[in-house]
Amino acid sequence: MSPDAVPQPHRPSLQRLFLTGLLTLLPIWLTWVVVKFVFVLLSGLSHPLVVPFSERVAASFPESLGWFKAEWMQDVIGLLATVLVIIVVGALSRRVVGQKLLAWTGALIQRIPLASIIYDSARKLLDILQTKPGSTQRVVLIDFPHREMKSVGLVTRVIRETGTGRELAAVYVPTTPNPTSGYLEIVPVELLTPTDWSVDQAMSFIISGGAVAPDTVPFTRAGERSGN
Repeated sequence: MSPDAVPQPHRPSLQRLFLTGLLTLLPIWLTWVVVKFVFVLLSGLSHPLVVPFSERVAASFPESLGWFKAEWMQDVIGLLATVLVIIVVGALSRRVVGQKLLAWTGALIQRIPLASIIYDSARKLLDILQTKPGSTQRVVLIDFPHREMKSVGLVTRVIRETGTGRELAAVYVPTTPNPTSGYLEIVPVELLTPTDWSVDQAMSFIISGGAVAPDTVPFTRAGERSGN
């Protein structure tokens, strides 16, 4: 090479630029999809009441508040109204009157055949996730889908094997990145690998595809470590 020659800067290929841009925009896009879904869902709950209200306000003050009947404004009002209702319900649930009202609502739902199954299952799942299941930790690792691989699971209940009394754990294994779907495994308690993770940490790990994770993970069970 000539001493006067200047090295040309390395130019990334078009494919690399595309992948870099895609990976940069993907988290933003996923965040927008989730926020938009929640926004539309919450605003839609109060839509039947918000639409007549906004149209009445616009008709009463057509010159100054005519924009109240715009679709985007109805969505904003619906979202704010739904969030307000959720906060009010949360405040009432801490009082005796609210607890009685929730109990009455739950008893009413339980009279509906299909709704009672869904309601009872959801309530029990939320209740058990707030407490430890007895002799084991809530967040564990299990040998799934085979012996040399681990999956993060949530222990929902500890039961016993018929005849032997052996402790078995019902473990829900969420999928990535959507933790609302997954697998239910029945695993002997001694085959669980306990962790010190909270449920929030486990969900962050699952939703992020492992990107949000602690520096160390107890991959090998304690009994196997002591035997080596």
